[in-house]
Amino acid sequence: MNNMIELGNVGEIENGAMKEIDVGGREILLARVDNQYYATDNRCPHMGGKLSQGRLEGTVITCPKHSSQFDLKNGDVVRWLKGSGILSAVGKALKSPRRIATYNVNIQDDKIMIEV
Repeated sequence: MNNMIELGNVGEIENGAMKEIDVGGREILLARVDNQYYATDNRCPHMGGKLSQGRLEGTVITCPKHSSQFDLKNGDVVRWLKGSGILSAVGKALKSPRRIATYNVNIQDDKIMIEV
């Protein structure tokens, strides 16, 4: 059985914005895009960069450390590391692409809830 966790109230986060929320020691990224809410793990699976400090363009979040990109809709990798050359090749060889975990978001009585 899944637990429902409250992340906040509808309207607390502006459209096109995101924020980090601590849920019992787990860092969750909450984003609002086109009035839809998305929740994912807040740490990049490459080297743990805080995605909430990255750049949000549509539903694609870019990690602030090495510019890996993920789709908030499903956690899929859009781009794994940015760049070329030997350092990029080594980085890609050491860590293969991994998606980020996503959480189902439900709105209940103007409360933003996720299933964990």
